Amino acid sequence: MNSNPTQEQLWFLPLGGTGEIGMNMNLYGHAGEWLMVDCGLTFNAPINPEFDNDERVTRHPLVSADPTFIEDRKDALQGIIITHAHEDHVGAIPHLWQRFKKPIYTTAFTAEVLKRKLSETDFAEEVPIVIVDHKARFWIGAFECEWLGITHSIPEPYGLVLRTSAGSVFHTGDWKIDQQPVVHSVMNVDHFKQLGNLDITAMVCDSTNALKSGFSISESQCDIGLYHYINSAPKRVIVTCFGSNIARLITLARVAARTGRYMALYGHSLKNMLAVARRTGYWPDECQVIDHRHTGYLPKHEVLAVATGSQGEPKAALARMAKQNHPQVELDAGDRVIFSTIVIPGNEEAVANLILRLEAMHVEVIQAQDSALPIHASGHPNEEELKLMYHWVQPKIAIPTHGEPAHLARHAQIAKEMKIHSQLLGRNGDLYQIAPQTMVKRGFVAAKRIAIKRPRS
Repeated sequence: MNSNPTQEQLWFLPLGGTGEIGMNMNLYGHAGEWLMVDCGLTFNAPINPEFDNDERVTRHPLVSADPTFIEDRKDALQGIIITHAHEDHVGAIPHLWQRFKKPIYTTAFTAEVLKRKLSETDFAEEVPIVIVDHKARFWIGAFECEWLGITHSIPEPYGLVLRTSAGSVFHTGDWKIDQQPVVHSVMNVDHFKQLGNLDITAMVCDSTNALKSGFSISESQCDIGLYHYINSAPKRVIVTCFGSNIARLITLARVAARTGRYMALYGHSLKNMLAVARRTGYWPDECQVIDHRHTGYLPKHEVLAVATGSQGEPKAALARMAKQNHPQVELDAGDRVIFSTIVIPGNEEAVANLILRLEAMHVEVIQAQDSALPIHASGHPNEEELKLMYHWVQPKIAIPTHGEPAHLARHAQIAKEMKIHSQLLGRNGDLYQIAPQTMVKRGFVAAKRIAIKRPRS
């Protein structure tokens, strides 16, 4: 098989994010040209994916998919689309962009996040960023691209419709169905039903929660559990969550006001994301955040600290608090730490060790998976949401991605149950030929990982 697609061919080639959760790097090929969708990284991971769950193997702070295949064909690469601002979709851009030097297409919120990342490099002014809006539709090389607003756990997540002379793809990106999102508009179902009338060739779709039955809970429901556990705490409360979850931060700020507490942020990523949300209009004026240096003057029952470190990261704010070497917060017995997150696969041991350290200090720990009330909502679709999307879009081919092998297999079964004609299963490095014939070429590219360092100047 040739290494570049012909005019009659439409290819999908994942270099990262298929067969694993995170580190997304996807390529679409048609008529001798390529389009990259997302360029993300993962944290604290080994170079060899076979040892992801082996703590004895050397782990690197930042890891991305190896981009050598497309770097060798960068003249054929027409552009890079970033679907949303999560690290596993955008985080590798500052480290890898100079290998491609191609325009980046994304939304205003994601662009603001990206610009702040690029400001730490010596080439920020060289990077062309094209800001797109919902339902924007234009050509990038041989690909006509349309952006469709979806719902996820960060502002401005987008799915993509890619049209070519050989066929069309709906690339969902990360999504869920949420009828009461905190910062998003409700997903317009009609837009996806319209795709069902457009003869979509393939749907490349998020598989993260394919093993979970029913529907995912709404982000707005986290208010119930967070209010209960914060309001009932006799002393200081520390909440750790993903720094990019602006909706969760807004909920926490509102809970703080209702419970008579003052909210402060600990950790660079949280403060940076708050600044982005304010700049792009996603932070409500009534949601107050105080300077973290002021909490030491407050009675403990008036403090709500939001800290980085939900995945046990050793240098994050929560880990430093647990080691009693944080400059502003000294945890005491009777304080309460709330993990308003899930544990990302591979981080189980780091989180368990962090919790053991906290409990040894007689700090009460509440985790989302053990909570009787909701304190975390996933940003990904459960089984019934996947079924609805297939019912609306009616693609000829289902391509499960963004998941480990068990997630992909269950997703394929769901698509089969929904009468989707073909289900293609593969891993990073496998070539999915969407048109003209439907097939998967195993091991088309040696799917490797690289440890990434400071951006090259």
